[in-house]
Amino acid sequence: MLEKKLKFTQLFFLSCLTLTLFASNSLLTKAGLLNETTDAYSFTFIRLFSGTLVLIFLVYFKEKNISISLKNNWGSSFMLFLYAICFSFAYLSLDAGLGALILFATVQLSMIIVALKNKEHLNLQKIIGIALAFCGLIYLLFPKDDFEISFFHFSLMVLSGIAWASYTILGKKSKNPLKDTNENFIKTIPFLLIFFIIFVDNYNITTKGAILAIISGGITSALGYILWYIILKNIQILTASIIQLLVPVIAIVLSTVLLQEELSFTLLISTMFILSGIFIYLYKKAK
Repeated sequence: MLEKKLKFTQLFFLSCLTLTLFASNSLLTKAGLLNETTDAYSFTFIRLFSGTLVLIFLVYFKEKNISISLKNNWGSSFMLFLYAICFSFAYLSLDAGLGALILFATVQLSMIIVALKNKEHLNLQKIIGIALAFCGLIYLLFPKDDFEISFFHFSLMVLSGIAWASYTILGKKSKNPLKDTNENFIKTIPFLLIFFIIFVDNYNITTKGAILAIISGGITSALGYILWYIILKNIQILTASIIQLLVPVIAIVLSTVLLQEELSFTLLISTMFILSGIFIYLYKKAK
């Protein structure tokens, strides 16, 4: 499956699973940071380190050896680190669903800009689909006049989205998703140590927070990113951009159930816009 093109049904189910794993990261991170359960840096470190251990095991199981290039994948690794560290610190203020919304709205805009720069074909149908989906995001982001958001944490999530978009685009060049994802995770460790030395004065780790970070790193991140790299080999950048708009929808729905975050009529309307936009954009491919 890693080397050959996927059938539409395979791609559809893999995409649904992967996007659900992505959405779960928002819930796990928010839950891990609630009531100062664990500090943002420690959560990020445990998340990436546990993901690294899982990936090392999978690579060794598949290839019977572990080889790390000293020259390749540093750009992808830095973008993975930047995404993860900004992601965690942003959730010190943002709700899980809102954070996912800002993240993937930023991802969409960044990837559309790159796709247009690379002259990917953008017809009227795709324009309408993107416009509808993005209108749904705007409607959700500003649901009422007294809506307030921390600009600092908003900016962190925007930076996280730009980093994730860059990681996604770089991932399209991957010839071995499992090996490259493993190498990306391993090479985040030096960046984490540098960040600790420069910025971290104290830390707080609890058993609950550590467990949530391990699940986020070892399952929803490590396995999710492998699947995402496989999916990227089968779709265009614009398609990768638009289907990721499902992540905030999934995250918001799950957060209302698991974290008791607010479920509103605004959310339902915006969800309809987003799903309609995705359907219009992908209709020909599905057909």
